[in-house]
Amino acid sequence: MHWRSWDVNLKVRLFGELITHTFFWMYFPFMALHFSDAFGKEAAGLLLTIPPLLGMFANLAGGYLADRIGRRTTMLLSIALSSTMFGLFAFSPSPWVDYVAFIGIGIAGSLYWPASSAMVADLTTEEDRRLVFATFYTAMNIGVVAGPVLGSFFFVHHRFELLVTCMIVELLFGLAIYAWVKETLPPRQAGAAPQAFSLKEQFQSYAVIFRDKPFAVYIGAGVLVAIAFMQLDLYMALYVKEHVPSQPLVWWGDWSFSIGGTSAFGWLMGLNGFLVVLFTLPVTRRFENWSDRNSLVLSSVLYGFGLFLMGFTVNIWLLFGCMVILTLGELIRTPVAQSFISKYAPDDARGQYMGASSLQFSIGRFLAPLTIGLSERLSPLGVFAVIFGITLVSALLYVYMFRLIPEERKKEASVRQP
Repeated sequence: MHWRSWDVNLKVRLFGELITHTFFWMYFPFMALHFSDAFGKEAAGLLLTIPPLLGMFANLAGGYLADRIGRRTTMLLSIALSSTMFGLFAFSPSPWVDYVAFIGIGIAGSLYWPASSAMVADLTTEEDRRLVFATFYTAMNIGVVAGPVLGSFFFVHHRFELLVTCMIVELLFGLAIYAWVKETLPPRQAGAAPQAFSLKEQFQSYAVIFRDKPFAVYIGAGVLVAIAFMQLDLYMALYVKEHVPSQPLVWWGDWSFSIGGTSAFGWLMGLNGFLVVLFTLPVTRRFENWSDRNSLVLSSVLYGFGLFLMGFTVNIWLLFGCMVILTLGELIRTPVAQSFISKYAPDDARGQYMGASSLQFSIGRFLAPLTIGLSERLSPLGVFAVIFGITLVSALLYVYMFRLIPEERKKEASVRQP
């Protein structure tokens, strides 16, 4: 499915999300430094634990709204909130107002993504869905790579202008969605009478989802994968900083260019971003005929194995090789995971399942820092072995989950029979 044949909804959102995500990453990586300067490191650390928790509930609310009032309406509400918060941030009179605006922008993003993912699923066939999700993932990562580079100049030297531009870009994206994007809520839901937002109903609907045993196992496996994935910014960063000495990356005669420690970590993360942008679509096409089960299992094993191999070396070129292995696991997993949820979820609860699936990243992000404490008791190889063990358990859970699915579907079919 070539992108030129996509529905106009997808085209508008692909370009809009590419631009807005780039601007998001022009300011987001610098917020920890901004709040550390304003409140001190200890207070900033505590304050920055709150947005992810609020984002978790906002994701669930976004999925609920996407299934009740529509994908398009939920995205427009999110963009209205984010543009307002960027304006508040730009004209903020104090760091505390900055913090409130930062929380508001995060909540807006968490409301947006379940509706966005559900709309992609609404507009694509099962055969094309992986490739479309992979294209959106590539666009997102172009922003991840380019945004911080641009932000290192604009956020530091032209913060007000950057934030005002972010507000304008959000407003323009909202206008584009209002003008060109059509609602994709399934007809039987779109024809239903509008329902007021009910916290009780939202809780009850998610309670039903989490009693779905295969989906609960999927979340558990995803939490373990997320714990491993978060180590790129946690234990891997610590390991490279403390154990990788300065060494020549390239040399010619008496000239050499050396990296080590923090600079080596930057190069490794740069390689990860470069590989994601360049190879997401080719890898997705290469594995498009693989089953969801085999793809998820292989991705878990590759990701953990790539991290595990890092414990055996401090040579920068071998570490680059380890990064290639674990990035391959990331590239295989991401479009498959999004496509799987869109296929597994009932049409009338697709947004809620998308929102609930985000819990694996929220919980994983919360638990991932435990590896730092573990490093006080174990050698680097021991820590990496534990991380590898976690990904192997996730692979086993994926195998178990796919054994459960046919059984659950058979039970549902028998219940529906007269």
